[in-house]
Amino acid sequence: MIPELLNDQKSYFKTGETLSITFRKTLLKALLNQLVAREQDITDALYNDFKKPEFESVLTETAIVIQDLKHTIKKLNKWAKPKRVFPALLNFPSSDYLYTEPYGSVLVIAPWNYPYQLALAPLVGAIAAGNTVILKPSELTPHTSALINDIIKSVFKPEHVTVVEGGVDTSTKLLEQHWDYIFFTGSVNVGKIVAKAAAVNLTPTTLELGGKNPCIIDDTANIKLAAKRIVWGKFVNAGQTCIAPDYILIHHSKKDAFYKAMKHEVELAYSTTPQQSKDFARIINLKNFERLSKMLTNQNCIIGGQIDADTLYIAPTVIDHPTLDSEVMKDEIFGPILPVISYQNDSELEAIILSYNKPLSLYVFGTNSAKAKQLIQKFSFGGGCINDTIVHFANHRLPFGGVGNSGLGAYHGHYTFDTFSHKKGVVKKANWLDVPVRYAPYKGKLDFVRRFLKHL
Repeated sequence: MIPELLNDQKSYFKTGETLSITFRKTLLKALLNQLVAREQDITDALYNDFKKPEFESVLTETAIVIQDLKHTIKKLNKWAKPKRVFPALLNFPSSDYLYTEPYGSVLVIAPWNYPYQLALAPLVGAIAAGNTVILKPSELTPHTSALINDIIKSVFKPEHVTVVEGGVDTSTKLLEQHWDYIFFTGSVNVGKIVAKAAAVNLTPTTLELGGKNPCIIDDTANIKLAAKRIVWGKFVNAGQTCIAPDYILIHHSKKDAFYKAMKHEVELAYSTTPQQSKDFARIINLKNFERLSKMLTNQNCIIGGQIDADTLYIAPTVIDHPTLDSEVMKDEIFGPILPVISYQNDSELEAIILSYNKPLSLYVFGTNSAKAKQLIQKFSFGGGCINDTIVHFANHRLPFGGVGNSGLGAYHGHYTFDTFSHKKGVVKKANWLDVPVRYAPYKGKLDFVRRFLKHL
């Protein structure tokens, strides 16, 4: 089925129908109408999959996609228009241009943690760029995946855009095919599998992965405000966010005040009994619940620590100073568990951060602007914030993506269109003058060319 479906899409792409900007915008507008009309269905599906609060579903899923679609429709003509660039003097007289063209057949593999937004956002860019798309949503969020499938069927012909549901076997079969582009969001380990499969056919890829995102709190930070923003950024979606703060590095003089402020903010957000709160999501499945539960073994939980396997609940938890070789500090946590490690000086801070691969995000809290800027410039990471967490994701003018182990490539806004577009450089040479110096025979021309090149 999958090879036949891909062949149908390749044949359809060759018809050239997707090259029309008007055609693309018409379908994007139809998709927008469907997404707006079915927003409640989407938030219901997300709740059914892992008890995601409706407010979080709107803020972090549906609103982002709707705004992204509106922005894309508005700007698409401008993005797709050939761009004139300054010509090289060696080509005089000429006019030089950059043309954008779609890659062709695109595979988008979406994750489970933001199963709607992280499926639809790259899909929008791929369609806007003129590609055909096969979308593989996560099997761990069956309600959301089925709804996405239903929406896509109502807007697109299957030879243009279609959804393929299924588990690991389906993903494996998809990766065996010859694609023109692959866009993957998920774990580092699976990202390596995707990269290896893509390499067989030299298929370009975007890999949106993750990592252990440090959150630095220095001795000048506003602790009360830092705690409020960290509680939100860490525990939204029950911590199942690739850009959430993974661990805190706090100046030793601020640790006690931070714990007090964190306890206060957790109770304000989720009450003294977070398990009863309608504003706190659940862990996606038993496998992830058990993985996270092991991280709590023999740890000093200053806040939280309670678990309930029957409801896949893990409380918003803060751990005091775990060892760097403990389970909670080995890999990305991806759950509502926040380790806190105090540091004495910048050398200690740097040693801890550099002991891990380059993270997807980094956060700094402090009122010393020069120091914060220094930290942002010292470490390599995908993107981040000073005095806040995760909000850099919301600006479509900023590229979103990792570096090194945390990912390859970037998207959002215009960057998404560029990700799914090949840039062709074209020189339009004039006929009214043809400088003969480049043509053979070359005798007597080399000295002139060397003198000329020195002045370029």
